[in-house]
Parts: sequence; structure tokens; C-alpha cells
Amino acid sequence: MAEANPKLIKYIRKTADRLENGADYQWGHQGQCNCGHIIQTITELSPSEIYQKVIQTTGEWSEFANDYCMGTNLEVEQIFDTLGNQGLSRDDLKNLEYLSDESILSRLPGGKRYLEKNNREHAVLYMRTWANILEDKVLEYSNK
Repeated sequence: MAEANPKLIKYIRKTADRLENGADYQWGHQGQCNCGHIIQTITELSPSEIYQKVIQTTGEWSEFANDYCMGTNLEVEQIFDTLGNQGLSRDDLKNLEYLSDESILSRLPGGKRYLEKNNREHAVLYMRTWANILEDKVLEYSNK
């Protein structure tokens, strides 16, 4: 799971807010999918700018995360570096894309269940739950 830090929690909550308030959402568009939205928030790139940076490659963010390696000088590498600097791992992106992190799913309000990857409301719920888990970790660390 992502490194718990206040800045990342803020980014996740801001992304959930944007989605909840009607930001364009298309799971099949690299700049408007689950990962595309967190990338928009963290990098301040537009969906089309994100798309242009990843057009050199093909596939979904989970595939980019699997195939990513340092030193390629691809523009997508800059995105991964920026996300990593905020505490996100490749696994976080794969899980975000498919709303599949078991530790997040098990903490959903109302109990564990599986979420649909192409469902705006499910993406918002996942992100809010994720932010709450990270916030709990920050509070736990600060109380030690």
C-alpha cells in the first residue's frame, strides 16, 4: 500500500471530490480513468497531456506499471517518477485501475465487496476508503 503521508491523502481526496463533482470519466482513456484522474491531480496535467505522454506505449496503467523500467526516457517514466515521489507504487496504480486492493476492499463501509472498475461511484468510494486507511496510518505513526 502507498506510503501514508498527508500530501498523498490530500491528493486522493481531491481526486475523489473531482470525480464525485462530475469530472469527465472514461475508464478506457488513459487520462480520464481511475489512474488518469490521480495523475491529473498530482501532476496537474490535463487528460489530453497525459494521453500524449503515454501514446508512445499502449495499454492500461496496470500494464504500464508492469512494464515500467527506469532509464527508458519515455515521458510515461516522468509520470511514474512523480507518482513515486508522492508515495505511490506500481502496485498501487494496478490496484487503483482495477479497484482491487484487498486491504481497501475489506475496509469499505458496509463490509467487503468487489467494485466495478468502470464505475465512477465505485472509484470515489475506493479512493475515499483508501484515503481513510492512509489517514489512520498517519495518526497511528504520530501517536507512537
